[in-house]
Amino acid sequence: MRDQQRRRTDDRFAAQFAHHWAQMRTERRMPPEPEPDPGLQAGPSNFSRAQVPWGLDLAAAWSWRVLVVAAAGYGVVWVLARFSVVTVPVVISLLIAALAVPLVNLGPRVGLNRNFTAILVVVGGLASLSLLLTFVGTQVAQGASDLADQVVTGLEEIRSWLRDGPLQASDSQINRYIEGAQDLVTSSNDQVVARVTEVGTTIGHIVAGFFIVLFASYFFLADGTRIWAWVVRLFPRAARVRVDTSGRVAWNSLTQFVRATVLVALVDAIGIMIVAAILKIPFVTAIGVLVFLGAFIPMIGATLSGSVAVLVALVEHGPIVALLMLGGVILVQQIEAHVLQPFLLGRFVSVHPLGVIVAIACGVILAGITGALIAVPLVAALNAVVEHLASYTEVGEDAATGEVSDPDGAVGV
Repeated sequence: MRDQQRRRTDDRFAAQFAHHWAQMRTERRMPPEPEPDPGLQAGPSNFSRAQVPWGLDLAAAWSWRVLVVAAAGYGVVWVLARFSVVTVPVVISLLIAALAVPLVNLGPRVGLNRNFTAILVVVGGLASLSLLLTFVGTQVAQGASDLADQVVTGLEEIRSWLRDGPLQASDSQINRYIEGAQDLVTSSNDQVVARVTEVGTTIGHIVAGFFIVLFASYFFLADGTRIWAWVVRLFPRAARVRVDTSGRVAWNSLTQFVRATVLVALVDAIGIMIVAAILKIPFVTAIGVLVFLGAFIPMIGATLSGSVAVLVALVEHGPIVALLMLGGVILVQQIEAHVLQPFLLGRFVSVHPLGVIVAIACGVILAGITGALIAVPLVAALNAVVEHLASYTEVGEDAATGEVSDPDGAVGV
């Protein structure tokens, strides 16, 4: 009953309001509201969402995300390359720290302070490297006079071969060729000055990089734990645990890579020393030390350092033995590139041999020798981190929450 009365009151109020509104319009002479054109009929909108096949929609979603990730990666690489004078020594310091950290960890076990142990390891490593290079220089200096005489003899033999051999070159032609070579070397003073300037800049970068490597290696060995804790605190709280565990997994992979690299360098040195000893080439030990140090440069290090053995063989025994030595160096380099690095590194860092080869090739294309040095440890670390993070989730599990989604909408642990 009350509802009927309330409806009647509302209807009466609405009628009164309409009457007063019409009266006001009349008094103020307001123009009447326009009536719609009867020819225009309202209807549903003819605009609708574009319908594309599901596969094309999925491909487009993946494509723009891949492009964004690739652009971000390119930006990071560009920044690192722009500051390569700093980033490359820091990366080398990380590799040195990964190799030397077991020695530093022994210090506290025998009662030594960790900082003091790190200083001992860095200074001891620098001293060892200096002793090896000094040994090589001493060995070369002791036989330098004999080698100089043999070089002169070899040049005279080449001159005689040019004069009496199939070329039948006269002394005037030989002298003209020598003068032309000298003019080629001494001409273009502007280019010479520019090259000298570039060499000076490069030497300055090398000296700066050496000190960065020296100090960064010490701090990584002495305060590596605190440095990593600071890096972890830069991330949001919810992600710190997984960032910390991922970093430790990547570090373990890096240490395994460095140990495998040392084994590869040792095998390279022993192989070239065996070939040099069989061919009775002098300075076998010095050549082995050079090859061991140069083998840390991937792909071409053993070849470049082994070329010293080829030159010594050429001076000492002539071109035939030099060719045999060159064949031995190439053989060792091929064994390193296609057997040792793929399978030994693949075993230590859990990366397939094909992945190692592809990583080295891509690194060489992108950044030359530096890219080849960084490519394999980077791929190994990324592979270890991806496998570690994938272990947090299983099939049918939400990667963000770590909870298994029920098909009916319920969520359970």
